[in-house]
This record gives sequence, C-alpha cells and structure tokens, in this order.
Amino acid sequence: MARRISRQPIATATCALVLAACLAAQEPAITQEQRAVLDHISADSLRGHLSFIASDALEGRATPSRGLDLAAEYIAAQFRRAGLEPAGDDGYFQTASVISREPNREGFVMTVKAGGRTLTIAGNEAYIVPTTPLILDDAELVIADGSQPLTADAINGKAVLLTTQRVRFPQGARPALVLTLATALPTRPAALEPDAAPPAFPSGAIFKPELAEFVRGAQDARITLHSKAASQTSVKARNVAGILRGSDPQLRDTYVILSSHYDHLGMASTGGDRIFNGANDDGSGTVSVIEIASALAAMPVHPKRSIVFIVFFGEEIGLWGSRYYARHPLVPPAQTIAGLNLEQVGRTDDSEGLQVRTATVTGYDFSDLPGILADAGKATGIRVYKHPKNSDAYFGRSDNQSLADLGIPAHTLSVSFEFPDYHKVGDSWDKIDYENMAAVDRTVALGLLRLASDEAPPKWNEQYAPAKRYVEAGHRLHP
Repeated sequence: MARRISRQPIATATCALVLAACLAAQEPAITQEQRAVLDHISADSLRGHLSFIASDALEGRATPSRGLDLAAEYIAAQFRRAGLEPAGDDGYFQTASVISREPNREGFVMTVKAGGRTLTIAGNEAYIVPTTPLILDDAELVIADGSQPLTADAINGKAVLLTTQRVRFPQGARPALVLTLATALPTRPAALEPDAAPPAFPSGAIFKPELAEFVRGAQDARITLHSKAASQTSVKARNVAGILRGSDPQLRDTYVILSSHYDHLGMASTGGDRIFNGANDDGSGTVSVIEIASALAAMPVHPKRSIVFIVFFGEEIGLWGSRYYARHPLVPPAQTIAGLNLEQVGRTDDSEGLQVRTATVTGYDFSDLPGILADAGKATGIRVYKHPKNSDAYFGRSDNQSLADLGIPAHTLSVSFEFPDYHKVGDSWDKIDYENMAAVDRTVALGLLRLASDEAPPKWNEQYAPAKRYVEAGHRLHP
C-alpha cells in the first residue's frame, strides 16, 4: 500500500500535465501582451465605477435628467483619464436636442360620460401634453379594449381611450386624442426624440383607477376636455464617445465599436424607494465599457484598427441615443467593421438559473461576430453560447439594432436576459457579481483585440433567413 500511495501523486500529476496539454491544444493561446490587457480588468475597479453610476445621487438616469448629465460627465472623465481621443462634436459628447414637454394645467377641464353618468377627472389625475390648445366638447370617446381591431374610419377625428396595451393603431389613423390608463403618472417631463417630427395626434395618460370600470361595455361614451398647450423647452441629451486610435497606418481608419446605454428609468412617483438605480440594466455595461477602454488604452502599442467606445442615452425609451448616432455617425459606417453592445453583464441570478462564466449573444447566427467572441471565451474560460429562444428574439431590443440597420455586423452580449429586479427599484450595485463580470469583460477585451487586428472583418450570414434584412443593409453599405 505504501508503494501504491507513493505512486498516486506521480500518476495524478502526469494526468494533470496531459490534460493541461490537451486543453492548451484546444484553446487559443493568449499572448503576453494580451494577458497584460486582461489583467488590467479589475472587479474592484468595476465595483468602484458602478457604485457611483448606480447610486441614488443620479436618481435613475432618466432621459433627459440631471442624473443622466452627471453620469455623462463621469464617463467622459474616465475616458479622459484613460487617454482616449474625444470623438464627439463637443469633446467627448455627441449632443442632441430633446424637446421636453410638461402639462399646462391652468384652466384644465375633463369629464367622461357613459350610461347616463358623469365622471370628473382632475388636473393632477391627467398627464396631457398637446402641442396646441386642445378643446373637445362632448366628443365621441372610443373605448379600445383589444377585443376588436381598430380601423382608421372608426377612430379618425375621435378621442380614444386605451384600456389595454394590446391595441395596434392602423396605419394613417388620425384620432383627435389618445388616452392611456396608467398605474401612475410620469414623474418627469415627456420628451420628443431628437430629429423626430411632432406627434401626429395628441396623447396623454390618465390615473383614475375607476375609469376602466366606468366605461366598460359603454357604447355611448363622450368626453369633454379643455387643455392648454404643453410648455416646451429644449434640453440636451448626450452620447459619450472616445476613440482609441489604431496603430496601423492603413487600418487605423477602420473602426470597431464597443457600446452600452447609460440611461435608465428615473424615479417612480410613489413608494419608499423611488429610484430605479439600473445597476445591471445597464450600469454594468457602461462600467464595462469604461474598464475595457482603460485596459486597451494602457497597451504600449495600440491595436491596428481604431476602437470607438461609446455609451448611448435614451435606450429605455426607444434606442434614442443609438438611433441618433446612426443618423449622425461619428466615424464612417462603411469603415466600421463591427459593433458589440454590452447589456446586463453584471447579474448572474438569471430567471432560468445561475449564469456563472457564461455569456450569450443576440442574433448568434446572424454574422461571424459571435463566433469570434466564442473563440475568445475558450481562451478565457467563458462559455459564449446561443440562447435557444432569446438569441434571435432579443436582437432588436438593444442598441446594436441601430448599427445593424446601417449594415454593420452588430450584436449585444449579455449574461442574463431576465433577473429578479429587472426594471425594478431593487436593481442595485450590491447585487452584481463583480468577479464574474470581470471575467466576461476579459473575454470581450480579447474579442476586441481580435476584431481590431488585421484579420478579415465579420460578415453577415447570407444563408440564415432571419438575417436577410441585415444582409441587404450590408450590401447597401458596401455596394
């Protein structure tokens, strides 16, 4: 037995060496230079950044808001500290004008009649922001409960009350007013997307819980409403962008984009904790962009291609910042070979189970880009995989969509799609798995280094039918 025991460590060590050799043969090697970049990415540094970005002081980073502006200044300071070149129209800022609108409740009058009864709605129970004075006197009110499809003839020139979100408006509809039943009224001004045309018809929200029952089944609903035009002010919203200039004389004028969105939902109107801190969504992506930018900028010799690091405003209200960028690109789209967007990379407590040392990419089969990230994951110990249900379904739900529409192969990388505090006030910075986030960020950094090399740029998958519109956009971008 003594002799057998003495041989066991030797046998175990031999097996370990063989296993290590096999793994090394299977996994891409990490060079010493790349290792220095990966070692620069720190869980403690990520924690430090996110404890500010997702703090109560920023009040949920709504678009537009003072908290969003403070976050933008902080991100620009970190880009400046890393030594990135400013990429915006105002230093690190790409500035857009947002029209902010607030109700003018002076002289407000609103009543709804149905079944011989009258219900009065006070000014503080309504949030209506018409661009011109709105006067309806005993006008027909169409109740849209989703039970029947709406037609333009049925609603044109009439007021419409939506008692469900499952209502689609027909093309070309021009109602006199559209009202939505709300569980709470907005706590911040309404806003118009930059470059957007004025709304085709006035709209508003009503917080009157008994209104739904009051009009249920009514065939004779009428509305009287007198509302002054909303007060309007022009405010600024900013994307924050910096460039790590490439080192190759020819390839430095081609670009890779790493992005996230830094806005969130702002504040609730009621409750003890009213602040939607948005630590995972998408403070985690924002601080990852900061950390990866800092790591790559510290390289003695930069990657051959240039890398644009950008965080967008207004993702939560319709991809506003990335859509603005697509209309006003800071670098030529035709010379942008790929875009990678980071979304919800901090929480591992996914609704489908614990997600440790894994990451998933939306539109996994749409282009070559996810495969490049999967190869990087093999070297860093992160499994980059295709989610069987959400991969395609979520492709258009984050800021990669705006770049993909231009024809640029662009995807979003996430750790979790849904988690317990998604879009709730409980999404706080203390619930992030920082060690795991750092490991995922190292995978992203290694993938960026490969994308920014002289290897062939990723291409859209022409054999995959769901990617057809992006294949066609790519052909338009590169005729």
